[in-house]
Amino acid sequence: MVNNNHNMDDIMEREQGLNKGLSTKQITMIAIGGAIGTGLFLGSSLAIGLAGPSVILSYSVGAVIALLLMGCLAEMTVAHPTTGSFGAYAEKYVNSWAGFTIRYAYWFSLICSIGTEVTAVALYMNYWFPSVPNAVWIILFAAILLYVNATTVKLFGVVEYWFSVVKIVAIVGFIILASFVIFGADASSNIGIQNYVNDRGFFPNGFWGMWMGIFVSLFSYLSIEMIAVSAGEAEDPKKAVPIALKSAIIRLILFYILTLALMLMIVPWGMAGTDKSPFVKVMEILNIPGAASVMNFVVLIAALSAMNSQLYISTRMVFSLSRGGFAPKKLGELNKRQVPTKALFASVIGIVIAAAFSIFKPESALSLMISISSFGAMFAWFMIFITHLFFRKKYKAVDGEKLPVRMIGYPYLTILGAVLLASVVLSTWFSPDFRPTLLVGFPSLLVISIGYIVWKRVTEAKRRLMANEPEKEQVKMT
Repeated sequence: MVNNNHNMDDIMEREQGLNKGLSTKQITMIAIGGAIGTGLFLGSSLAIGLAGPSVILSYSVGAVIALLLMGCLAEMTVAHPTTGSFGAYAEKYVNSWAGFTIRYAYWFSLICSIGTEVTAVALYMNYWFPSVPNAVWIILFAAILLYVNATTVKLFGVVEYWFSVVKIVAIVGFIILASFVIFGADASSNIGIQNYVNDRGFFPNGFWGMWMGIFVSLFSYLSIEMIAVSAGEAEDPKKAVPIALKSAIIRLILFYILTLALMLMIVPWGMAGTDKSPFVKVMEILNIPGAASVMNFVVLIAALSAMNSQLYISTRMVFSLSRGGFAPKKLGELNKRQVPTKALFASVIGIVIAAAFSIFKPESALSLMISISSFGAMFAWFMIFITHLFFRKKYKAVDGEKLPVRMIGYPYLTILGAVLLASVVLSTWFSPDFRPTLLVGFPSLLVISIGYIVWKRVTEAKRRLMANEPEKEQVKMT
């Protein structure tokens, strides 16, 4: 039965029991690992196809929204480091409907994102083994990452740290190599800044193409909010969270925007496609022996890393829901290694969905999974902005303590972030490729809300029944 007074200390207390074994470095890498995955290495090709060279602006606007979001989230996370994170904050500072809905919508988004990553894994493995069915790779890698997540949080942290190191080293290497090639290219080559305007200009598909590119960029940046969820298992969250947030934001913006800018000087935007990573295409164009295969390995690691992070976070969301009384009690149980394994196995649904899509609709599996998985996470982002507006007012009034970290420009920048985000997401209705975002998103939100109403009535009925039991016992004694 849930405690309905929504006291933050009570919420943090009920989510205790997880092993606090994640260091500052590992938390930073979890966020980077989640955000540098399919969104950059494969999803960027989808954005380039929509926006052309103006995709650089698309990712820049997306970075602004992400930066505003992390400012709001950092303030709340340092004040209340707990596994339920923004779901717990919404429950405390807005209402129980918000806490219930944001967690379930985000969890649904995550399990679909896991499906997106595992779909990408199958595509990458096809580069070497084109005759092997995608389902084989989906099952194999899913089993490996389930084992990693089911063992200990320290093993997860170590694996994710090294996954992310591989990606960062590869991206830095790509930036250095691309810069060397671009600045060393002669005037007669097809490499250089002229590729930004050669094919119908910087905005080949107009402002609308650039605007839809922002939607894909937001999908790419999704998962940076994982820092807040992992704070519940951090060794020193008040120190780790601000450092990790700043580091992750700077690296993500640098990696995404700079790599795309360099990539488009080498690969004309019209060559972008979703059959393979544009990074691999760059290596093929440069004709460096073995480089394309090495880069394909890197993007494979990137997808596995993102999938690993998303399995971790989706598991913690289910754990938080269970401990809050919003999901079956068994999903909040921990094994002897302090891992919520039952919640973990409840989060593999996305892998099953992805396997089905890869078998029956392989040609559209990626864009479809991006559309379906985006709504819940972007709804969670939107609610983070809304929660922050409530948090700033109520925290001061209730706790009376000075906030350790403060979001600048409150409330104007908080509102700006919410408006920009909502504008981009609602625009997907006018795009046939991304309309499933709203076609699936709003009905799923309605279903979750109905689930909340049912849960609330059942909970209240149980409470009344328990309240009546002492009266019945007293009557019997009389």
